[in-house]
Amino acid sequence: MKKTMKTVLPLLLVFMLVLTACGQKAANPNTGAGNAPSGNQQNIKKLKIGMVTDLGSVNDKSFNQSAWEALQQLKKDYGFEVKYLEPKTDADVVPNLNQFVKANYDLTWATAYTLADAVTQLANENPNSNFGIVDSDLVLPNVASVSFKEQEGSFLVGVIAGLTTKTNKIGFVGGMEIPVIKRFEVGFREGIKAVNPDAKLIVNYTGLFNRVDMGKSAASTIYNDGADIIFHAAGLTGNGVFNEAKERNSKGGKVWVIGVDKDQSLIFGDDVTLTSMVKKVDEAVYQISKSLAEGSFPAGQVTLMGLKENGVDIAATSSKNVAPEVLAKVEEYRQKIINGEIVVPEQ
Repeated sequence: MKKTMKTVLPLLLVFMLVLTACGQKAANPNTGAGNAPSGNQQNIKKLKIGMVTDLGSVNDKSFNQSAWEALQQLKKDYGFEVKYLEPKTDADVVPNLNQFVKANYDLTWATAYTLADAVTQLANENPNSNFGIVDSDLVLPNVASVSFKEQEGSFLVGVIAGLTTKTNKIGFVGGMEIPVIKRFEVGFREGIKAVNPDAKLIVNYTGLFNRVDMGKSAASTIYNDGADIIFHAAGLTGNGVFNEAKERNSKGGKVWVIGVDKDQSLIFGDDVTLTSMVKKVDEAVYQISKSLAEGSFPAGQVTLMGLKENGVDIAATSSKNVAPEVLAKVEEYRQKIINGEIVVPEQ
């Protein structure tokens, strides 16, 4: 179908994720990418960049929103022209992507693994157009792909859940049961197991990323089964997990949600968010997009980002609700993963 060889780009990742001494302003690690232009950076070529979301919303408070925030930051920093489209059905995906191609946009982003077939089709049909895709190992000469080791960040929040649960029952709500979401589940399971082998993980895949009601229903079932913590990797559907938890807490209960992709405590509040597994989609989209203007666009390659590359992490606000001794254990496991002492499985 498509080549799956992954090429790690350490030099690009260093460029992307480590501050240099060029007078750039550091990005907030949890609210989006962005390096304010200075000196000759102000003369960077202004690009037109389009973005097509998955079937969720650009305001999903998750990965679509992270990607869009990166493009908005590029507009602010360098004057790029940016636009997004939200397909409502699978049939809309190719026409939406093609709209940017036909309008001669310099780069067209697809924000999800589920859009890989559409990107493959249009990249082959339009070899002179540039594409970017998130959560894919797609290798084509005019496509820059970025993939994350979600299992590594998920392992860390699994450690938090395993050491925090009072019921020894923990939940996971996934969107579609696809490889990228399985990496979240498997890493989470392994982290729990490492510190609390007696804990039970209850898993529920809703099958969709854009149904808040289904997320709420899935969370209700899991909490009713005795879980006191749920980790979601379900995009907009995951907002329903937060809604259910907030409703229960307002009635005198005490349950937690572990957010995903962004620091979701900044959206849903510290009263319900135990921590979040932050996936730096914004950094990847920002830096890869910017690299096109600088003549170093990583077409035909996959940028792979894990703990070592600072591509995944726990939220910086985790200390608000996570005990210091638990965070110390998280750091212990973080170093073991970075050093290769622990290899977290993908599936």
